[in-house]
Amino acid sequence: MKGYSILQKPIITERANDLNKLGKYVFMVQPSATKNEIKKAIQTIYKVNVTAVNVISQPPKKRRYRGLAAKRGGYKKAIVTIKSGQKIEIE
Repeated sequence: MKGYSILQKPIITERANDLNKLGKYVFMVQPSATKNEIKKAIQTIYKVNVTAVNVISQPPKKRRYRGLAAKRGGYKKAIVTIKSGQKIEIE
Protein backbone atom coordinates (compact mmCIF):
# COMPACT_ATOMS: atom_id res chain seq x y z
CA MET A 1 0.00 0.00 0.00
CA LYS A 2 1.11 3.52 -0.65
CA GLY A 3 1.38 6.01 2.21
CA TYR A 4 -1.50 8.15 1.04
CA SER A 5 -3.86 5.19 0.68
CA ILE A 6 -3.17 3.87 4.21
CA LEU A 7 -4.05 7.11 5.99
CA GLN A 8 -7.64 8.14 5.41
CA LYS A 9 -7.85 11.32 7.51
CA PRO A 10 -6.73 12.80 10.81
CA ILE A 11 -9.24 12.62 13.64
CA ILE A 12 -9.77 16.10 15.09
CA THR A 13 -11.66 15.98 18.37
CA GLU A 14 -11.21 17.60 21.75
CA ARG A 15 -9.53 14.48 23.12
CA ALA A 16 -7.25 14.21 20.08
CA ASN A 17 -6.22 17.86 20.52
CA ASP A 18 -5.25 17.11 24.13
CA LEU A 19 -3.11 14.22 22.88
CA ASN A 20 -1.42 16.55 20.37
CA LYS A 21 0.11 18.46 23.28
CA LEU A 22 1.76 15.18 24.39
CA GLY A 23 3.18 14.49 20.92
CA LYS A 24 0.49 11.97 19.96
CA TYR A 25 -1.64 12.27 16.82
CA VAL A 26 -4.76 10.29 15.89
CA PHE A 27 -5.50 9.12 12.33
CA MET A 28 -8.23 7.03 10.72
CA VAL A 29 -6.50 4.28 8.72
CA GLN A 30 -7.43 1.46 6.35
CA PRO A 31 -8.73 -1.66 8.17
CA SER A 32 -6.00 -3.81 6.63
CA ALA A 33 -3.10 -1.51 7.63
CA THR A 34 -0.42 -2.81 10.01
CA LYS A 35 1.59 -0.86 12.57
CA ASN A 36 4.74 -0.95 10.41
CA GLU A 37 2.87 0.32 7.35
CA ILE A 38 1.32 3.15 9.38
CA LYS A 39 4.72 4.10 10.80
CA LYS A 40 6.34 4.23 7.35
CA ALA A 41 3.43 6.24 5.92
CA ILE A 42 3.61 8.88 8.69
CA GLN A 43 7.38 9.18 8.36
CA THR A 44 7.28 9.64 4.58
CA ILE A 45 4.31 12.03 4.44
CA TYR A 46 5.03 14.26 7.45
CA LYS A 47 8.87 13.85 7.67
CA VAL A 48 8.89 13.09 11.42
CA ASN A 49 10.37 10.27 13.54
CA VAL A 50 7.70 7.91 14.89
CA THR A 51 8.46 6.27 18.24
CA ALA A 52 5.25 4.24 18.77
CA VAL A 53 2.03 3.28 17.02
CA ASN A 54 -1.07 2.07 18.87
CA VAL A 55 -3.98 0.70 16.84
CA ILE A 56 -7.64 0.53 17.88
CA SER A 57 -10.45 -1.12 15.90
CA GLN A 58 -13.80 0.54 16.55
CA PRO A 59 -16.65 -1.94 15.94
CA PRO A 60 -19.79 -0.88 14.07
CA LYS A 61 -22.54 0.60 16.24
CA LYS A 62 -26.15 -0.52 16.08
CA ARG A 63 -28.63 2.25 15.38
CA ARG A 64 -32.36 2.49 14.78
CA TYR A 65 -33.74 4.72 12.06
CA ARG A 66 -37.52 5.03 11.69
CA GLY A 67 -37.98 1.71 13.43
CA LEU A 68 -35.48 -0.14 11.26
CA ALA A 69 -32.29 -1.63 12.62
CA ALA A 70 -29.11 -0.47 10.93
CA LYS A 71 -25.38 -0.36 11.59
CA ARG A 72 -23.10 2.63 11.43
CA GLY A 73 -19.79 1.51 9.99
CA GLY A 74 -16.80 0.66 12.13
CA TYR A 75 -13.30 1.92 11.49
CA LYS A 76 -9.68 1.51 12.54
CA LYS A 77 -7.72 4.34 14.13
CA ALA A 78 -4.06 4.73 14.97
CA ILE A 79 -2.53 6.82 17.75
CA VAL A 80 0.95 7.78 16.59
CA THR A 81 3.60 9.03 19.03
CA ILE A 82 6.39 11.11 17.51
CA LYS A 83 9.79 12.10 18.83
CA SER A 84 9.72 14.99 21.30
CA GLY A 85 10.43 18.37 19.77
CA GLN A 86 8.78 17.46 16.46
CA LYS A 87 5.32 18.51 15.34
CA ILE A 88 2.77 17.59 12.66
CA GLU A 89 0.75 20.42 11.12
CA ILE A 90 -2.82 19.19 10.70
CA GLU A 91 -5.30 21.53 9.04
